[in-house]
Amino acid sequence: MDPKAINVNVTVDDFDSVLSFADQSVWTTPDPSDPSFDDSNNSPWYKGTYHKTDTIGASLSFNFTGPAIYIYGSAGPDYGTFEVNIDGSSAIVNAHLDDDAPNPYLFYGTKTLAYVPHTLVLRNLGSKNTTAAALGAGNAFLFDFLRTTIQVAPAKATVSNITYEEDDAAVKYTGQWESNTSPVFSGGGTSFTNEDKASVSLSFHGSAIYIFGDKKNDHGLYSVTLDNGTAQIFNGILTALL
Repeated sequence: MDPKAINVNVTVDDFDSVLSFADQSVWTTPDPSDPSFDDSNNSPWYKGTYHKTDTIGASLSFNFTGPAIYIYGSAGPDYGTFEVNIDGSSAIVNAHLDDDAPNPYLFYGTKTLAYVPHTLVLRNLGSKNTTAAALGAGNAFLFDFLRTTIQVAPAKATVSNITYEEDDAAVKYTGQWESNTSPVFSGGGTSFTNEDKASVSLSFHGSAIYIFGDKKNDHGLYSVTLDNGTAQIFNGILTALL
């Protein structure tokens, strides 16, 4: 990575669709539609959400390009060990502590990776590790969020962020779409569809793009295509709510 370039730290929440959970049904999460849901700074969790499991072998993966990755979650008496695997190289992390740690708790971090594509896999081991078992570790694993670093522009470039709301004239729709209003959404609203192959598109000039929406148990799969490349499939489904 060029240290003189414009590098940006990106936070990936546990609800973000760029994360892939091998089996969503073995994870529990808070329900953002619950009236008591708290996504403010009062919540100990980033954006008020987390993914927690007691299932040995439960895993999630994340593809990224960059030199750094930092993983946050929860540590304490109920937690055991988990595996951090980056490009086939693994490390065992112990999340078991005698007392609950302040949240967010930094599990793992590195800033020495090559600036190339990487695949991260987190896998719950519970008390399977003998050292953790001897300490009385439980089987729980709680993942909150991760941070990575991306290079968005060369040195001395000028960088700015532009937000396009769903009703911006630059955003083009095909198929049948409807509108939903709520103060929890950016700009106070969203567009949604139940029509197969309905699409939304945006032409832009830039080095990075982020698409925001919501995940619920009545949503489905969707694809994202950039510059006529290969479509990537993402999961908009959220299950196993608390």
